[in-house]
Amino acid sequence: MSAVPAPDAGPDAGAFWHFGDPFGEQRAAADGAVVVDRSHRAVLTLTGADRKPWLHSLSTQHVSDLPDGAVVQNLSLDGQGRVEDHWLQTQLDGRTVLDTEPWRGEPLMAYLRRMVFWADVAVEPGDLAVLSLLGPQLLETSVPEALGISALPPSGTAAALPEGGFVRRLPSSGVEVDVLVPRTQAHALRDRLMTAGVRPAGVWAYEAHRVAQRRPRLGVDTDERTIPHEVGWIDSAVHLDKGCYRGQETVARVHNLGKPPRMLVLLHLESDADRPVPGDPLQSGGRTVGRLGTVVDHVDEGVIALALLKRGLPAETALVTGGDVGVTAAIDADSMPPDIGVGAGRLAVERLRGGA
Repeated sequence: MSAVPAPDAGPDAGAFWHFGDPFGEQRAAADGAVVVDRSHRAVLTLTGADRKPWLHSLSTQHVSDLPDGAVVQNLSLDGQGRVEDHWLQTQLDGRTVLDTEPWRGEPLMAYLRRMVFWADVAVEPGDLAVLSLLGPQLLETSVPEALGISALPPSGTAAALPEGGFVRRLPSSGVEVDVLVPRTQAHALRDRLMTAGVRPAGVWAYEAHRVAQRRPRLGVDTDERTIPHEVGWIDSAVHLDKGCYRGQETVARVHNLGKPPRMLVLLHLESDADRPVPGDPLQSGGRTVGRLGTVVDHVDEGVIALALLKRGLPAETALVTGGDVGVTAAIDADSMPPDIGVGAGRLAVERLRGGA
């Protein structure tokens, strides 16, 4: 296999981009089974008797009483409700494991440590490698056997592995599993999975899968103004009935009184042109109406991208990227968020005004 490294300037620097056949790897992820080494992700471990209620008070998710084996998404917001951090959180065997983007590991750890005060909580780097597995053939018995378990855990849960670490199954339209193991075991586990028929793939295949599922990535599909409602995290990473946390006022206000200013959509880009880059503006009629996110070549969909666009923009709006590379783009109508109507709070205000 000829391993091609991911671009140094991108968010996956240090990982493998592909192994010589990027579209074949994507096809295997859809029809067979692949393993993607995402060990560049940052992992933190939380221990101590107070860790669950303490983290509950700092984040958007309800985690004060998570049962053993629970897997959730979670966020940390700033005072204005804008997303600072997004992570996957796994509760297992008396510890809480967070994994996030490589560039956010150190800042997130520093923030959490500053907030400990007198709580019985220790925040430490986790020496765990992240291997992501995709594809329907993961359900075959040879794959769990390679992991040392009898079957994959149910969706949204994690199970401990006999030699340390754990496997978690993520909610997905296909079969998607993450395996977090001590870094010293990662190479041997990857070899066992390949013997079981799992094909190695690069992060290109993973990114194509993620974009097609319209799942945003912190710092690539979001910017410094992003609030959870704009990118779908209000449904997956925010609990609307929990107590106070930083930024809660904005979350509640947007949820109750109005719609978020932007929406996350899928774009289809002109394929016979150079590729624009995340962060490029999106324009219509010479006016900036959005921001481009992840751009990836997909084996079935062609060149696709995620984008944050001004909410209310019609699906038929013609777009062009406004950076160094000008590429035409079309909105995928099926990716448009549903019209959720008027929020309860806004409706109440309008009724009061009408009565007056």
